[in-house]
Amino acid sequence: ILLLRPFKAGNYVDVGGTAGTVKEIQLFATILNTPDNIRIIVPNSQIMGKVIKNFSAEDTRRVDMVIGIGYSSSIPKTMEIVKSILDADERILDEPAPQIAVSELGDSSVNFVVRPWTRVEDYWGVYFDLTEKIKKAFDANGISIPFPQRDVHLYQHSEGE
Repeated sequence: ILLLRPFKAGNYVDVGGTAGTVKEIQLFATILNTPDNIRIIVPNSQIMGKVIKNFSAEDTRRVDMVIGIGYSSSIPKTMEIVKSILDADERILDEPAPQIAVSELGDSSVNFVVRPWTRVEDYWGVYFDLTEKIKKAFDANGISIPFPQRDVHLYQHSEGE
């Protein structure tokens, strides 16, 4: 780890199945702090030979969201609303361009992927703010966000049948 340097102090990583911000890289262990401030000491032997995800190695990151609307809601209106919200947020990068697309015709909803790019340090703020702004805009414009529903049919059985 000291030689290859797949991450450095301050990076947010997932190493050996454990995620957190790298506080220190020692000869035999890497010290992480989780988002809820729990210190975790991961032996370097458990890191080497396993997948290392470094979420902060690059300057930018794509926010991946899935938003579902009701089948009776307008797809073009939904796309217009989401695009206007993305365009209004200065933290969202113009390049690469954000993606808004219908991704699935689900059991209860028409699902969209919303994939804007932002700087790594803005990732969670953009994610949380977009979620709230999209919900409020949908409410204000009559776009329904469905929840899973199931029809249950009850049959009465008679003794003589």
